[in-house]
This record gives sequence, structure tokens and C-alpha cells, in this order.
Amino acid sequence: MTKMQLIEQLSKKMEVNHAEAEGIVDAFFQAIVDALKKEDKVELRGFGSFRVKKRAARMARNPRTGAAVPVPEKVIPYFKASKELKQLIEGS
Repeated sequence: MTKMQLIEQLSKKMEVNHAEAEGIVDAFFQAIVDALKKEDKVELRGFGSFRVKKRAARMARNPRTGAAVPVPEKVIPYFKASKELKQLIEGS
């Protein structure tokens, strides 16, 4: 499902126009992004949780030359599905 398909479904189910549904979806995603930027955990009970994980800086190797290449620390978003969501998907 694409973002536009999600907006269309939301528009129909909530009986709002396309622009309002798009605003809701955009605001929802932006709220998650804002929380993750502050390294807060976003927990949606019955669905799952979003959080960030830090990957430590490390040394890697260039496969072509074999030279050591420093890889800086990274902060990556991570999603973990809830037990309820897993059961709903499994049961379908």
C-alpha cells in the first residue's frame, strides 16, 4: 500500500475529502518523525512501536582495495510490531 492508497482509504472510511485525509496522514507521520528526532519512543498499543537505535562507529573494509574505511556512528529508525498485530496477520 502506498501513501496515496492509505489517504484514499482513510478519506472513504472517515468520510472526509482527500485534502483533509492527506493532512491527517502527513500530521501523523510528522509527529512520529518529530518524536524520533528527539530519540523518544512512539508506542501505538496494539500496532507496534517506533524507536531509534544507535549504531556505533566502526572500521570497515573497501572490498575492492582492502583499505580500512571509517564508518561514523549512525542513528537509525526501528519498528517493532506488537504481539496483537503479529497475531492478526498470522490469523488472516
